[in-house]
Amino acid sequence: MKTVVFDLDGTLADTSGDLIAAANACFREMGAGDLLDPVADAGTALRGGRAMLTLGLGRLGRSDDQEAINAYYPKLLEAYARNIDTHTTLYPGAMEAVARLKRAGFRVAICTNKPEGLADALLTRLGVRDRFDAMLGADTLTVRKPDPEHLFETARRAGGDPALCVLIGDSDTDRNTARNAGVPCVLVTFGPAGGDMAALEPEALLNHYDDLHDIILGLVGAAA
Repeated sequence: MKTVVFDLDGTLADTSGDLIAAANACFREMGAGDLLDPVADAGTALRGGRAMLTLGLGRLGRSDDQEAINAYYPKLLEAYARNIDTHTTLYPGAMEAVARLKRAGFRVAICTNKPEGLADALLTRLGVRDRFDAMLGADTLTVRKPDPEHLFETARRAGGDPALCVLIGDSDTDRNTARNAGVPCVLVTFGPAGGDMAALEPEALLNHYDDLHDIILGLVGAAA
């Protein structure tokens, strides 16, 4: 059984607004105000909480303040969990593409470096958790992307063959995961870092989810 595995943040859903809001809540608690911009800093948001804290503290001349980063990271996660779907939206056509792949006989799953509990909560709030055959987060295993075992185990739990999966993502982490696993990678161009994806030389670029079905069939055919 072939499996299409999706990243979550920046791939299936634009979560940057809620992530930025959670980071800014931390900076306000520090007395520094809102240090991150929801638009200009969206790309950093999708690299995780520690990256956002590092960026904001850097604007205070404190980018090396690991003590503050470690202290505020749990607070950021708590703030994010309280308002996890205020601004978040699924990308246009994403779930229609998932449904079409399932009708074509593919397993579909999510492999994300977001903590599993937060990923599960977000997908449940968005009403799509049951559309996926498996979902693994950053803390599901003892390894995470770009370790290929994170991807392989996602495919296994979805009921698929790990050697016959395709990874859909939006970052160098996803590209490196697929490369390490020896499987094709499709990178989306509509996320915050979309303009940088071609330089990562994925097997395919995705400009809109309407095109995903044909891209996947092309990759499967090429692999065969």
